[in-house]
Amino acid sequence: MSPQEDQNRRLLRARDAMDRDFARPLDVAALAGIALMSPTHFTRSFRSTFGETPHRYLQRRRIERAMALLRSPSVTVTEVAGQVGFGSLGTFSRTFRAIVGVSPTEYRTSARPLGVPVCFVKAWARPSRFG
Repeated sequence: MSPQEDQNRRLLRARDAMDRDFARPLDVAALAGIALMSPTHFTRSFRSTFGETPHRYLQRRRIERAMALLRSPSVTVTEVAGQVGFGSLGTFSRTFRAIVGVSPTEYRTSARPLGVPVCFVKAWARPSRFG
């Protein structure tokens, strides 16, 4: 295995941890430890490989999950914020608006079950920008 392949596998391991444990507090040092890299090298390599910093990737994953949870009227916006790893409703709302373009409440009002396969909904609803 080439050194580049090895590094990519280690970066994927860290990204998988973010996908799996997005609601837990995750910092760059812990993720770098998973990838067996220094925090600085990890951040630089992650951005080079995936096109965004580890922090932005984690925030986007959290917001993607929040978008799915907000489709259910039985969960409050505050509960959704906590379930996806935000300790503050204000931070959650600011981040949600920066990524999606509307507030969580506005998103909930406009989001409706579409009656199509979940994979289509996920592809269609995936946030495309980060403020």
